Amino acid sequence: MSETYNLYRQGRDHLANGLNAQATVALEKAKRREPAKASIREALGIAYFRIHRFAEAEREFREMLELAPVDDYAHFALGRCLEKQGKQGEAAGHYKIARFFRPQNTEYQQAVESLEPDRRPPE
Repeated sequence: MSETYNLYRQGRDHLANGLNAQATVALEKAKRREPAKASIREALGIAYFRIHRFAEAEREFREMLELAPVDDYAHFALGRCLEKQGKQGEAAGHYKIARFFRPQNTEYQQAVESLEPDRRPPE
């Protein structure tokens, strides 16, 4: 196995064990070796999101979409990052794209509904 794959697996193992900050270390190293690997960027985006580094997670998911524009999960994850940063309008667009690509996914549908003005709970 390659060193890059070992770093990726180490990062995924850290994510699985809730060691999100530690996961970023291995995944950042893997990304430096193979920046065009969407799987590495996805895992790194997840790790950043879990430690509330939303702008960095956003960058990873945007890069994922450059590599794989029809990746429904990347659109959904980017939407979550944007929503956490107060960019609800842009987030809603990515949620809708994710739902378009995978209409049976109830999580995507709920995300779209949560940002529709007539469905949001009163403030």
